[in-house]
Amino acid sequence: MRHAVIMAGGSGTRLWPLSRAARPKQLLDVVSDGDGRGAHSLLAEAFTRLESVLPAERIWVCTAARYGDQVQAALPRLRPDRLVLEPVARDTANAVGLTAALVADADPDAELAVVSADHVIRPVERFADVLRTAYDALAARPRSLVTLGIRPTSPATGFGYVRRGGPTEVAGVAEAAAFVEKPDRATAQGYLASGEYLWNSGMFVWRARTVLDALADHLPESAEGLARIVAAPAGAQRDAVLAEVFPTLPKISVDYAVLEPAAREPGRVLVADLDVEWLDVGSWPALAQTLETVGDNAVRGLAVTLDSAGNIVFSDDPEHLVALVGVRDSVVVHTADVTMVCPIGEAERVKQLLAEVESAHGPRFS
Repeated sequence: MRHAVIMAGGSGTRLWPLSRAARPKQLLDVVSDGDGRGAHSLLAEAFTRLESVLPAERIWVCTAARYGDQVQAALPRLRPDRLVLEPVARDTANAVGLTAALVADADPDAELAVVSADHVIRPVERFADVLRTAYDALAARPRSLVTLGIRPTSPATGFGYVRRGGPTEVAGVAEAAAFVEKPDRATAQGYLASGEYLWNSGMFVWRARTVLDALADHLPESAEGLARIVAAPAGAQRDAVLAEVFPTLPKISVDYAVLEPAAREPGRVLVADLDVEWLDVGSWPALAQTLETVGDNAVRGLAVTLDSAGNIVFSDDPEHLVALVGVRDSVVVHTADVTMVCPIGEAERVKQLLAEVESAHGPRFS
């Protein structure tokens, strides 16, 4: 059967001080409902998006153990036994591998989509169609790994790219000729002009057993550890083995551990063309695209601006007014214990700023 997992363990440090270690971006109500009455979380949006393809009982969520209660509260339709809790972060190969092992334990023939908790995708209907197409590709090539490639709309330098190869038996799915790391602007412009490249969305579809077999081939230490975890009876015994074994697994991304070795086998990795409006909400400029536009500023919360334009203004306190005079192209964020201001052009350095804050004040403001 078809299953999907939402990867929701990230800490979202580039959205500090809104996103915190105790409550990261995927759990915050930052996406406008579009009716002026409120907002919802990226995680809730991801779950609802998958429900357009799958029943709730076949949707899983993988997150850090410390977020488990918050995730369950945010997703009342998520079955408790579909919540996968990492005791510590060991990068995406082990997070995906743990979920694949648990899904395969529940359904040995499972086909598994891996999606992110921090994407905004429109229209949902188009996403649903392409996800079904990616599942269909597994019927034609059962050992394949299908990545969802976003049709680029700009020469973005912050994303990896996938070069499309020859067509496959399934319309809309091509062989993946190459994966390319984040390019410089001139190279990205060439990719865009060629029409051969797609943004690598970090979303995949494959059989759960295929992932586990790939880990056995290329990351045997993780494969053996995950097998030990799943061999334990579900409940307290499995939790104890998980707590003992998982922290010892080698930290490595799923791209390096699974995709790159598989890509060396001709026809093994495929790419489905996902032609949608796609937003990876990983920074303040990206989040601004989910906010309301007031004058020439992106705003959430109580704000007044005078001769100010191009700003991102965010306050999570309904009783606190943010007032700007003559401010241009800046990020202004107010929370209960932190106020942050930076030029939009420096927004990628927020993670570096957080490191400085932690150096000066410890974890108090993290």
